[in-house]
Amino acid sequence: MGLLGEFKDFLKEYKVIGLAIALIIGLAATAFVKALVDDIVMPIITPFIPGGAWQTATFTLGKIVISWGHFLGALINFIVIAFVVFLIAKYALKEEKVTKK
Repeated sequence: MGLLGEFKDFLKEYKVIGLAIALIIGLAATAFVKALVDDIVMPIITPFIPGGAWQTATFTLGKIVISWGHFLGALINFIVIAFVVFLIAKYALKEEKVTKK
């Protein structure tokens, strides 16, 4: 068996193709969730943010400037993505209870 055969066995044994497909789908899902949060969720929240511009909302404490608006958007992205991953683990994998194994 040559180098090409070993490489083929490596791809099959470690399921590299499936992992690559999952990564690509995950990146697409992340882009979708980011668009959902940026274009739908955050405009609903914007009236409650002082100044109305959530991406540039800051809190200044002396010389320290905290960009909490951008952080809030990233936090909502994370929560939505984590919830979707939970749903996939719960329903697509047909687990009764998501537990640490």
